[in-house]
Amino acid sequence: MKEKIRLSGVPETMLQTVYARAKESRGRGAIHDAKAEEIIEKLDYDFSLADKDTAMHSGVIARTIVLDRMTKEWLASHPGAVVVNIACGLDTRCYRMSGNAHWYNLDLPETMAVREKLLPESGTISQIAMSAMEDWGSEISEQNVQVLIVIEGLTMYLNAKDVQQIFAVISSRFSQATIFVETMNPMIVKRFKEKSIEGSHAKFTWGVKNGVALAALLPDFRFVEEHSLCEGMAVFAPVYKVLDKLSIVRNISNKLIVLEKV
Repeated sequence: MKEKIRLSGVPETMLQTVYARAKESRGRGAIHDAKAEEIIEKLDYDFSLADKDTAMHSGVIARTIVLDRMTKEWLASHPGAVVVNIACGLDTRCYRMSGNAHWYNLDLPETMAVREKLLPESGTISQIAMSAMEDWGSEISEQNVQVLIVIEGLTMYLNAKDVQQIFAVISSRFSQATIFVETMNPMIVKRFKEKSIEGSHAKFTWGVKNGVALAALLPDFRFVEEHSLCEGMAVFAPVYKVLDKLSIVRNISNKLIVLEKV
């Protein structure tokens, strides 16, 4: 029997994103996500809005491609590290990566209740049902280890104070931390609407121009580099190889910013 899921607002967006990954995985195949395909088979949910939302689909697939590559490369050079995936929703990256000692998936209690049903996890994959702004660092058992923190698809629904609070939690708990954080350009926050996201009554509320501007808000972190989602788009839409060279396109694309604790 299929699971009927009742969510609204930001937590509901996780159903849209896992559907996009499953559809891509069994269709064009720019990514392969068997776990996402499994999850969609278990759900009783109307995905018709997500089906029509090509902008959302392309963005989800592009960021999956770029973040998978970044995470894989980082873990290859930091074997035995700990990973914390903030606002994980139904993300399945932990099943596509290797080389980490422990992977923590963190999200709001209502979201994690859904994840627990669909993806019961244990052993070296742990679940933390807390807000990213609470003291979730106390749930991490490892001490004095290299930590990678991934924050995907979250900051655009917050405000600057919320983002600063998340980083304050990270800073207070970890002496060595690398953060991959997805951000949206402020102009896009104001003007862009994704049909399926609007349908779930979630709204984009915050953006930042680039990694330097983000680091300026976060006294304990330094900017390392940033990647544009155009890098992922270029995998399935080659025209983006050219567009990515145009600063106007790079500037308005979502960014995956790399920061390090100082």
